[in-house]
Amino acid sequence: MLKLFIRIVVQALTIAFLLPEIPGIHMHGGFGTAVVLAIFFSVMLWAVEALAAALAAIWTITTLGLALLIIIPLWILGFWIFPAVALKVVSDFMPEALTVVGWMPAIIGGLVLLVVGMLTGGLTSFQSTVRTRSA
Repeated sequence: MLKLFIRIVVQALTIAFLLPEIPGIHMHGGFGTAVVLAIFFSVMLWAVEALAAALAAIWTITTLGLALLIIIPLWILGFWIFPAVALKVVSDFMPEALTVVGWMPAIIGGLVLLVVGMLTGGLTSFQSTVRTRSA
């Protein structure tokens, strides 16, 4: 629970202070707005990844596995696009709090949030997975 709280606070700090430094991204509001945006971004990122996984599963099943020849390289090369899509969706749903003008600022902002997410939560979940498998 503490890890989740720390992750949300660090993402909110990133949204409040780092993302507005990227040309084309504007956050309107204070730290409370940034916390709400961080929570909504996390939910949207989960939804985007779940939708992509569901579509990949459906496509794989309907092509009897042949789609994996395309899906796996796309997933490996395109994992960085999910945070950009989630950031763009958040800005579309909450334009009074966050404005992202164009896809290039969304990609750069998504990469920043991806790195922050990896540093705050992605590595700890990976380490716990490795510990449970090796035990």
